Amino acid sequence: MELFFAQLLNGCALGALYGLFGIGFGLVFATMGILNAAQGAYASWAAVVAMYAIDLLGLPFPVAVLVGILAGGGVAVLVDQLGFEPLRRFGPGSHQAAMLGALITSIAFWIMLDSAAGFATGQQSLAFPPGSYPAAVFHAGPMMLPAMQAITLAGLLVVGGGMHWLNTRTRFGAAMRAVGWDPVAAGLGGVNARVIVIATAFLSGGISGFAGILSGISTANVSASLGQGLMLKGFAAVVVGGYDDIRGTAIAGLALGVLEVFCAQYLSSSWRDGFAYALLLGFLMLRPRGLFGSAGFTRA
Repeated sequence: MELFFAQLLNGCALGALYGLFGIGFGLVFATMGILNAAQGAYASWAAVVAMYAIDLLGLPFPVAVLVGILAGGGVAVLVDQLGFEPLRRFGPGSHQAAMLGALITSIAFWIMLDSAAGFATGQQSLAFPPGSYPAAVFHAGPMMLPAMQAITLAGLLVVGGGMHWLNTRTRFGAAMRAVGWDPVAAGLGGVNARVIVIATAFLSGGISGFAGILSGISTANVSASLGQGLMLKGFAAVVVGGYDDIRGTAIAGLALGVLEVFCAQYLSSSWRDGFAYALLLGFLMLRPRGLFGSAGFTRA
């Protein structure tokens, strides 16, 4: 039983990473209608910047994390304005052609950003310096919770709750939803769609970057490949939870993490990814709007 609860905690911490990244990924899709293949690169770059902020600049851990989050958000805005904004202005008129053009553009940026991250890390898998991040272990009877797992779970709770509040209880959230449904109509209603898009891109990149930093610490892997695993599992969390439901994405991310760890522990480690993607395919076929997504959710 002790092993079961220990693996449950491990699965929740892993799933929190997937949920965090999925929240960032889902923001882009819900507001801009973009399946952004470059999203994983934001996580990689945030982790790289945070690590070097500690290793080279000697910044304390909280400040380095903030710098990494800002870097992830900044890269996301750069990609949006250089790659996606011209498509919104001058791209193909049909929705399908626009989505395809944005997807191809995001793949190009993904490759370029991954190559640049590989150069920045010397094509190696680096790690945060030992002792630069919290390493305490909390005890509750026989159970142990490492500090970084606690931070990851708290991060999902704070970010998920904060983004849900922002999206449903504020004027900015209403503007985000309006731009997601129809940017032209939102503009006619007084919403500055470009400002909303830039702000959403920054939030999305920053949240994904936060997930990348936490992942880089927990796996001792800061490299160009860091964001690839988060990208695939984060996308699965968005599909299973619902494209337009932040709480659903968070819950689905947690569930995927727990299932992945339990499959590796009690079945076979070779099944851990296959089971997650079988679940993804099942939802795409049987319930494409996800567990909590709106039945009528579409992009204009």
